[in-house]
Amino acid sequence: MNATAFAPETDFAAADSPAVVDESASQEGARALIADLFSRSAATYWTDMLLSSGVAWMLTVVYFTAPAWSGMQIAAFVVAAVLFFRVGTFIHEIVHMPSTQMVWFKRAWNLLVGIPLLMPWIIYRNHTGHHNHTRFGTPADGEYLPLASSPLIETLKYMVQAPLLPLFMLVRFGVLGPLSWLHSGLREWVLTRASAAVSNPYYSQRFPKRDEAHLRTVEALCFVYLAVIAALLWQEAISAWHFLMGYSLLAFTLGLNWFRNLAAHRYGNDGSRMTMSEQVADSINITGQTWLTVALFPVGLRYHALHHMFPALPYHRMGEAHRRLMAGLPADSPYRVANRNSFFAAVAQLWRSASQTSPQHSSMRAWSRGAGRS
Repeated sequence: MNATAFAPETDFAAADSPAVVDESASQEGARALIADLFSRSAATYWTDMLLSSGVAWMLTVVYFTAPAWSGMQIAAFVVAAVLFFRVGTFIHEIVHMPSTQMVWFKRAWNLLVGIPLLMPWIIYRNHTGHHNHTRFGTPADGEYLPLASSPLIETLKYMVQAPLLPLFMLVRFGVLGPLSWLHSGLREWVLTRASAAVSNPYYSQRFPKRDEAHLRTVEALCFVYLAVIAALLWQEAISAWHFLMGYSLLAFTLGLNWFRNLAAHRYGNDGSRMTMSEQVADSINITGQTWLTVALFPVGLRYHALHHMFPALPYHRMGEAHRRLMAGLPADSPYRVANRNSFFAAVAQLWRSASQTSPQHSSMRAWSRGAGRS
């Protein structure tokens, strides 16, 4: 599940560049506008997760039992994937929670979604590095690729990985994980190169030692889960066709997030460090009210610039926070240039910039040189 801050690009309009501001004063002013919105509602989290996952699993049963290629089966497939995507997105909320907060919610999420979909939340621990001011938008950021400042082929290479994501996870938890328990050298490689949910394939930050016991536990659970599936296949209790159906559902679910991620940032940085205002301007809020926004940007993902300003803000408070900021921030605030009316508007901007970038001026060179290592 390989899964973005900003040096202004000449490909982008000058009006889109962040204004020079007093960053500390700007941040404090913005926080004052939403200071009462940082508390999480446990009831909201539990209700959303249980309803989304419950309906998703019921529709999965319909998907597997409905007549092949029937309208019912196709509808169940699509809606189940959208709901799994929604409940899966809580992984983003979980990694931003204090370790002692909503512990049973985290455990329940792993059992309902994390283990069955081979995405236990601990492998997303690397996401905190995406909010590190010295890494954001650089080769050391696991969730940033300079797609807009690289040739279009790099965006296409990113997109064609989507159907392979479940395969990567099957190999990670079904083969590499258990084998690495037996070989220390392989274990170090797995902890460095295959234990983070990133979109940057050059990322190689070692998994935190403090969380290794947690990782081993969920690795074991995932392996047992896959071993049971393998045994059922061997005994012909389930068929290869059923396995392919499950693979397709997982690939579509993960693919929704993979493609959604194209509109999370402008992806135009050249690898240099950025100021906080540049990071916010590189992030994107999708403000248009459409059915596609609801489906593709669940659990607060539509307010990605807002999230980078205030990572601890819970998803159910983001709509109100965005309204207050738009009403209260000055006209030259970098936050205002982060808004896009739709997913298509954001991706079209990335596509145009990538189309105009030659291989000789590709920022991807900084990433491929292995600068993401530490």
